[in-house]
Amino acid sequence: GFTVGHLARVAFGQYGLPIPRPPSDELLVVPANIDAFASDWSIPADDVVLWVELSEITHHAVLARPHVRTRLHDLMSEYVGAFRPDPTALEGKLEHVDLADPASLQGVLGDPEALLGALQTPEQQATLRQLETLVAAVEGYVDHVLDSVGRKLISSYGPLTEALRRRRVERGDGDRFVERLFGLELGQAQFDRGQTFVQGVVERAGDEGLADLWRSERTLPTPAELDAPGLWLARLEIDEGNSE
Repeated sequence: GFTVGHLARVAFGQYGLPIPRPPSDELLVVPANIDAFASDWSIPADDVVLWVELSEITHHAVLARPHVRTRLHDLMSEYVGAFRPDPTALEGKLEHVDLADPASLQGVLGDPEALLGALQTPEQQATLRQLETLVAAVEGYVDHVLDSVGRKLISSYGPLTEALRRRRVERGDGDRFVERLFGLELGQAQFDRGQTFVQGVVERAGDEGLADLWRSERTLPTPAELDAPGLWLARLEIDEGNSE
């Protein structure tokens, strides 16, 4: 209930969290949240709407690919399925709650780190690394497309992207809790990591080389390759050479 309620207040569209959706050509946006953001940052609402539409379409184009959707679904299912309740850890945190003070209970149950720390398991770490790599690649690619197209179509693109960057940096506990519940990390550092990978690929191989990123499950980057795009390009060249 908390997750659904939180997303209803902050998400711009159905890819507010980059998670796989059932195959469909339908895209959904949340006008009230878009209008509120545009008003808060004094940015033309039409510009924000166009940015959201471009972002949703680009996310959809990537995540609707069967092998990307399947890989993301499998990693998220593996991560979420590995949660293990730890009553002892939760009991330890609840021992310090003053039942006469509702704020004391809220302080414990409203702390994402405390709750997730009691549930996360070491087995999730390897899965989390793979999941963060895929999500960073997706978000880096989406940002690259938006930079390429949005600058030409959106008059306030500079102020808008700065406002969006601030929104990422200033995420609250609710955002982090929802993201980590699904094994996602959508802070600015994660976006920067994806952008650096994409920029490295484009500098070496152009947009044509970048298009290979979504060709098949084998062309998705590994964690090491995400931080060294040259390794990813070298592996693709070796794979293509062997296939010939």
